[in-house]
Amino acid sequence: MSQEFRCGYIAIIGRPNVGKSTLLNRLVGEKLAITSPKPQTTRHRLLGILHLSGAQLLFLDTPGILEPKGALNESLVRAALGALAGADVVVWLVEPRGPQPEDQVILTHLETLAKPLIIAINKIDLIDKPHLLPSMAAYHELFPDSPVVPLSALLGDGLPDLVTEIVTRLPVAPPLYPEEQLTDQTERFLVAEIIRERLFHHTGEEIPYAAAVQVEEFDESRRPELVRIRAVVYVEKESQKGIVIGKGGRLLKKVGQEAREQAERLLQAKVYLELWVKVWKNWRRDAKAVRLLGYQT
Repeated sequence: MSQEFRCGYIAIIGRPNVGKSTLLNRLVGEKLAITSPKPQTTRHRLLGILHLSGAQLLFLDTPGILEPKGALNESLVRAALGALAGADVVVWLVEPRGPQPEDQVILTHLETLAKPLIIAINKIDLIDKPHLLPSMAAYHELFPDSPVVPLSALLGDGLPDLVTEIVTRLPVAPPLYPEEQLTDQTERFLVAEIIRERLFHHTGEEIPYAAAVQVEEFDESRRPELVRIRAVVYVEKESQKGIVIGKGGRLLKKVGQEAREQAERLLQAKVYLELWVKVWKNWRRDAKAVRLLGYQT
């Protein structure tokens, strides 16, 4: 192996809904992070691994950084800032409209950052090029020593330029993971995230944020003929439970069917998925509940 092989962690940070998870999935070439048009879909720090001939890029998708309110939001911001602290390179993902007042929470940390920073302007497919140049200039003025890379995570435009900028800033080091590995998360975790994504897709503004998913049983003793999975969807109110179940159980059945199909593709096996809905009153405000449901505290 060449002495110039490079390997390191890259934190993808930004406000909610700027496209961090879409970018991670596009870079790695697999759907590891769940996505949704709703902000704050991501709740966990998720590792995605890109293997190149001369480098191994360890991307950390992070929850959106915003002013935290409540135990869950505080947990999400800590997860994002933890990734920032442990990264070799930081990619700040933004939208093509220049710095916004809500970026101040992130800027407070970036202004004292003692590691390479790359500013990636996402969603350039949504604007005309003349409107992009002022945004690029504004970010360059904020951080004159940092490259500004325009891209579209959705379409893949600009990603080779981003990868090139990252690789040149990574430390010379051997790979940390085998070539076939794309993440450090368990299949159990990924299935829970698939279920949560389908809930985001099928429910309104309130339900996705009040819902948490916990896989209680993951029996793969008969794999690949069958993997039996039992999962619980926790919500905060009885009224939310009724919405998730739906009239005649139709909504929960739809969520379960779509999640099962995605889980079968992920696991390369037949899946029997059993979903239950339970109420855990105000779990997002309870630090102990947040911790028991698998979030950092």
